Amino acid sequence: MPNQRIFVSSINDFDSDHFEQSTIALQLAPNLKKIAPRQHNHRKGQLILSVHGAVTCEVPNALWLVPPQHAVWIPSGTNHCFKVTENAQIYFLFIEPDAARMPMECCTIAISPLIRELIIYLAQQDPSYPADGPTARLAAVLLEQLSDAPVKELHLPMTNHPKIRHISDALISDPSNRNTLKQWSEELSTSERSLARLIENSTGLSFGKWRQQLYLMIALTQLAEGQSVQNVAGNLGYDSVNAFITMFKKALGKSPTKYFSSLNT
Repeated sequence: MPNQRIFVSSINDFDSDHFEQSTIALQLAPNLKKIAPRQHNHRKGQLILSVHGAVTCEVPNALWLVPPQHAVWIPSGTNHCFKVTENAQIYFLFIEPDAARMPMECCTIAISPLIRELIIYLAQQDPSYPADGPTARLAAVLLEQLSDAPVKELHLPMTNHPKIRHISDALISDPSNRNTLKQWSEELSTSERSLARLIENSTGLSFGKWRQQLYLMIALTQLAEGQSVQNVAGNLGYDSVNAFITMFKKALGKSPTKYFSSLNT
């Protein structure tokens, strides 16, 4: 059974930096899923692993998605907060700076079955394990394997600019909203050209590509919750299921069904 001492009353109260071990793990308790963690950071870098369901993690200037069998890496000192789906099974791995060759920036990482099982096992151990014991040796193997895990492009460039935040909040609240760039510019009392330039300068993407990436993030989250492809296509305002599947395949190389099937192999 998981170590009950790390199932705290609020994830906001858990201090990973209290432990001197190079890496520690814990499982997010089911009763904490509805608790919205505040923006925070810590000395240890953090890996958020989704075994089932999905997680969205917000960091400065980006929104990261963690579909099943993936993890988001948050480097040391990076402000972040996250939300999880109701069906999520989530593990946290905290890593001391320089303990492993990890990316310098936030990223989504594909997790192999071996890495997944090592993290789950470590979460069941006392986080105050001795530096010369079997748990420490297992942690060293985990960090070595994690250093070579492939990085995936599953994020949405974000910004705190109020106009772009207005659009993203509206689309997340109602993904079926199909307002054109012109309609958004009218709503925000700016010119279409100025809004297009603002979005591209702030996110590095055109409005169309940025919105499509947002739709992809929402689709992956809803599919991970167990919603059908047909429902998700309707939620996103697609005229047909085939149009949605075409977008999904273009972005991720597989249909939604094949993509999620591959995550469980």
